[in-house]
Amino acid sequence: MTNLDDELTYGRYLQVDELLDLQQPLSRPVEHDELLFIIIHQVYELWFKEVLHELDQMVEHLNEDHPTLSGNQLKRVLKILKTLVAQLDVLETMTPLEFVSFRSFLANSSGFQSAQFREIEFLLGLKTRAHLDRFAANHREFANLEHRYRAPSLWDAFVAYIARQGYPIDRSFLERDVTEPVTESPSVQEALMTIYRSDADLARLCESLTDLDEGLQEWRYRHLMMVRRTIGTKPGTGGSDGVDYLRTTLFRPAFPDLWAVRTRF
Repeated sequence: MTNLDDELTYGRYLQVDELLDLQQPLSRPVEHDELLFIIIHQVYELWFKEVLHELDQMVEHLNEDHPTLSGNQLKRVLKILKTLVAQLDVLETMTPLEFVSFRSFLANSSGFQSAQFREIEFLLGLKTRAHLDRFAANHREFANLEHRYRAPSLWDAFVAYIARQGYPIDRSFLERDVTEPVTESPSVQEALMTIYRSDADLARLCESLTDLDEGLQEWRYRHLMMVRRTIGTKPGTGGSDGVDYLRTTLFRPAFPDLWAVRTRF
């Protein structure tokens, strides 16, 4: 009898043949740079999957009162965000003329429609019902996003954890509607002030969460500049507003209390 383990190869384990068949340019004749465009965005989706995997584990550690374990996931996500930004350097090697050579073949498809990126936003507390409704036609994407929309965010998990440790958090925050975006909370800021002054381990976690928020904003800014460099102020594919929409996403912190508290030291 053949041992299946003996037949396992690098290619079979990673399904390399299937993976390499997933790049299917639509331009006719095929434009050289469309392959780069497809690969970059497919890799983004793979990294988004990993970010969700890590942040879900981080939430679980916080819910189980093991914040030090969550630091491992956070460190990895921060490295991934740096990688996402670096990938834009590769994409920016494509000139506007090279992009326009196949842009019309993208039809209504747009990065605006990335369900996984919306999941990341929702998990971080940046929730908008309109973004959820845009995915109603795809059952799987809608179900995943609706779960994120109705679930507590990473910040909710963190604040709930420090409340269980005895830091006084207003009940209005702990019982807030988690489908709404996170807003500043005076009681949370008071707790953060105490943490920074008396709990070095938790303070380091707060700084890492700030790094996460800053890393997301850095990616947004670089993404906006890449789009502006590639298509200027033209509307984005799929009917999005392109640069104008991306500009509205800048400087919207996921964890506003971590930024507000800095003026109080």
